[in-house]
Amino acid sequence: MKSNSQFSDTFRVKSGNKLRAGGGILLLACAVLAPVVLSQALSSPELNRDQPPPSAYAGDSACAQCHRKQAVSYAFTSHARDSAPASAGHILGSFLPGSDVLHTSDPNLVVNMTHGPDGFYQNAVNLSDPQKHLTERFDIVIGSGRHGQSYLFWNDDQLYELPASYWAPDHAWIISPGFPDGQVHFDRPVEPRCLECHTSYFHWVPPDINRFAKTGIVYGINCERCHGPGAEHVAREHAAASRQGARQAPADLAIVNPAHLSRDRQIDLCSLCHAGAVDARRAPLTFQAGDNIDDYLAIQPPTPGETVDVHGNQVGAMKLSRCFTSSNMTCSTCHDVHERPASAESYSRHCLACHQMQTCGRYPVLGQAIRTKCVDCHMPLGESDKIVSTTGGHTLRMLARTHQIAIYPDVSVRVEQSLTQKFR
Repeated sequence: MKSNSQFSDTFRVKSGNKLRAGGGILLLACAVLAPVVLSQALSSPELNRDQPPPSAYAGDSACAQCHRKQAVSYAFTSHARDSAPASAGHILGSFLPGSDVLHTSDPNLVVNMTHGPDGFYQNAVNLSDPQKHLTERFDIVIGSGRHGQSYLFWNDDQLYELPASYWAPDHAWIISPGFPDGQVHFDRPVEPRCLECHTSYFHWVPPDINRFAKTGIVYGINCERCHGPGAEHVAREHAAASRQGARQAPADLAIVNPAHLSRDRQIDLCSLCHAGAVDARRAPLTFQAGDNIDDYLAIQPPTPGETVDVHGNQVGAMKLSRCFTSSNMTCSTCHDVHERPASAESYSRHCLACHQMQTCGRYPVLGQAIRTKCVDCHMPLGESDKIVSTTGGHTLRMLARTHQIAIYPDVSVRVEQSLTQKFR
């Protein structure tokens, strides 16, 4: 599908096994999670020795045999849908005429989205010289689509990111966050940490940073990413069920229930993908539920008073909050990972489990109207400096909710004004 034209500087393309550009971030959704710069230590193949083999995993279908209710509800969460093979059902961007072209700040440079019986494609075209074009196929979808999606393509067994992403707020194609406007790059490598936070299983083939086995990828974040490999657990349960007489469950279930972990280890499990862009200390997929995250990622906690990006170290932002330091709360205090993300208003019930509404400074004026506004005031939406796209000369920033629970006077005033107008 690739043109044989000389591309010069019109497009940034791969050159053999050498890359002429790299780094940057992907557009991610919900649980999301930015790719990171891997430490140089990961170039050592022997660091892959601890990755569990595929045989250690049972798969979601095996889990659903006994945990059907959780499995059914989890299948609709953003985590479960955080990656997928590229298909009509998974790619949310439009291929309809009038909505299938991405215009850059260079009026002669566009990216056209096309599809056919053999798949979906991004086609970079220089309108001043149509012979200069490049076509790459959508192979992998990254992101559930709640905020947007980015897309990956294979070049032999190396993974790269495509230059056009889907932006959910405008239902439009945009330049992938971190890519330059007015150029089209097909040379950004996909690092192991990208896949570690968006898939459940893959096999990295070092020393090349973006070389992976094309088969055996398990898409989405499945049960065993949080509960650990489950093949032995399933085998033990089946053996216990087949015993004569009363069923006796094995004392060692060979599975992790995160609710039974210590507070620190519960939060470490979320930190694997919600602590921002950090260097890895060990090979991907070696962290297991119950491990100390500091052994695997070089996470630097934010300092008091530091402004934490809304799509950066969300766990670190939470730890700066008085609500966290004066309680035993964890991420799961508010988030039920087995259920779809709830509305912002619904989270206020978690706040009111500890706080009395009457103690809020806005209560004397607004009364019961503030019952569902805790999160709007104390965890407001903000623009990210991490997920940014410049498309056609316009800058787009992802909106995300800060996890630093605090008093934001300006936000409180805006919420009060909004409620006052609503009930006037």
